[in-house]
Amino acid sequence: MQVDRLYFVFGQDFTMTEHATAAQLNALSDRLKAAQRAIIDTAAISGAMPTDTAVRKVADLEGMIAAVDVLLQEIHDRR
Repeated sequence: MQVDRLYFVFGQDFTMTEHATAAQLNALSDRLKAAQRAIIDTAAISGAMPTDTAVRKVADLEGMIAAVDVLLQEIHDRR
C-alpha cells in the first residue's frame, strides 16, 4: 500500500512531492533551537537537575535540529 498524502499535526495536507524551502527549514530550525534553549534556560535558572522529561525533550529537539541541518545541507549542495 503506497501512501501518497500525509497529514501533519499542523493540520495541513501535503503531497509527498512537496518540499520545504531553505527559508522554511531555517525558520523551523530557529523555532526548534528556541524551544531547546528555553528548556535548558529553565533548568539552569531553577538550580535543580532537569527532569527526565526535559532531558528527553532536549535530546529529541537536538535530533530534529540535526535532521533539518542535513536537509539544508542537501539544498545547499544542489545549488
